[in-house]
Amino acid sequence: MSIGESMQQRAEEFRRRYTAVREQIGRVIVGHDEVVHGVLTCLFVGGHCLLEGVPGLGKTLLVRTLALALDLHFSRIQFTPDLMPADILGTNMVLETTDGKRTFEFQRGPIFTQICLADEINRATPKTQSALLETMQEGTITAAGTRYELKKPFFVMATQNPIEQEGTYPLPEAQLDRFFFKLLVGYSSREELATIVQRTTRGITIEPEKVMDGNEILKWQQLVREVILAAHVEDYIVRLVLATHPAGAFALPITNQYLRWGASPRAAQTLALAAKVRALLEGRYNVSFEDVRRVYLPALRHRVILNFEAQAEGIDTDHVLLDILEKLPEKADERVVTATLATAKEVKERKSEKVKE
Repeated sequence: MSIGESMQQRAEEFRRRYTAVREQIGRVIVGHDEVVHGVLTCLFVGGHCLLEGVPGLGKTLLVRTLALALDLHFSRIQFTPDLMPADILGTNMVLETTDGKRTFEFQRGPIFTQICLADEINRATPKTQSALLETMQEGTITAAGTRYELKKPFFVMATQNPIEQEGTYPLPEAQLDRFFFKLLVGYSSREELATIVQRTTRGITIEPEKVMDGNEILKWQQLVREVILAAHVEDYIVRLVLATHPAGAFALPITNQYLRWGASPRAAQTLALAAKVRALLEGRYNVSFEDVRRVYLPALRHRVILNFEAQAEGIDTDHVLLDILEKLPEKADERVVTATLATAKEVKERKSEKVKE
């Protein structure tokens, strides 16, 4: 068997196993196909996922269903204003031995798991939210001077409610950047809502079957990284990220007008990995421009910050990103880059003059 045939066979096997997990989720979750795909993409690249939507749309149910379909340890943390970091990570407890001596022993918190549901994460204080930073980035926990390695795969899925702002704390940008995707969970259609009512009001309980374990997930995560990313597609990814930087070399007019801060290097890494998953699902072992475009919004919508003008005019992040995606060419044009640099220089000079005034 040639290398090409072997790669094609592995891609087909990945797609088959991916579909098996998705079918088990579909037994419980009605609709939300793009959201489900986004969650599974995060799983198969080793990233974390943030789900945002109004109450009652099935965000928590989706996470629980995924945990049931996978042979992984699952825990749920309900975030509240009085939740403390020790409630997540664990703490040292004083224990008395049989001979009457007292010793400290570390009692592990609920974060010592493989799939962690951080429910309503924005209800906890920034101090508590920061307890997840090291865990999400490095897969480790440092408590009482000791560093603990979490069992892989490790996957955090967080939910937040965008409409109830009383008693909530916005997620710090440093933590938002650690989420691979931010997925918006919308309302169900007429047909989907009818199916939900039928399934949930007749006393019928559907439980998904376990179809995949941790070792297999790690195998597919490695396969994703082996997918070919050609130089011209990689350059397109880099320029898409640079186009979000105000006054940068590739900034577009809408970038300079409405964005205060652009996306970090993690955005480029996210686009590359997510596009590789899309390529495998299409039966290819190389990434296309279309693969990149299809994962652009969930990868960047939480990594750029709007300025005051955008907020005043009611412009949202997706509007700005879609305009960038539409106007940025797939192939770089040196003349365009030169003109953009000149525009960026003018923007910087105007900002400097405003500061002096």
